[in-house]
Amino acid sequence: MKYLKVDDNKAYFFKSVETGEPWHLIDEINKDDLFKLLNAAVELEFEMDDYTEDSLQNKAHYIIYKHLHSKFSDLIVNKNKFKDDSDNLYKEAYEKYKKSDNLSSDVDLTTGLN
Repeated sequence: MKYLKVDDNKAYFFKSVETGEPWHLIDEINKDDLFKLLNAAVELEFEMDDYTEDSLQNKAHYIIYKHLHSKFSDLIVNKNKFKDDSDNLYKEAYEKYKKSDNLSSDVDLTTGLN
């Protein structure tokens, strides 16, 4: 699915179908929107329009889109590594917590004895 697009010399991002207007101007993007786009880039098939300076004559749109396109392109290329690193980080924390939880479950809470 396409999440960033260029149309009529302006850049847009896909916000949500629920808003009634799924496409919003790129200069209206906020941190929550970025977070949703990041999740989509990691979890889903994420597509973006290519751009040129001629196709985005609005300079603000060009600068924002250029940086987002670059960052999302890098993320998509390294998606599997990012997911593996994240999974390993959480797995280590989970295993550590699980071990400490097992130690505390060996104690009888009514008597305090093992």
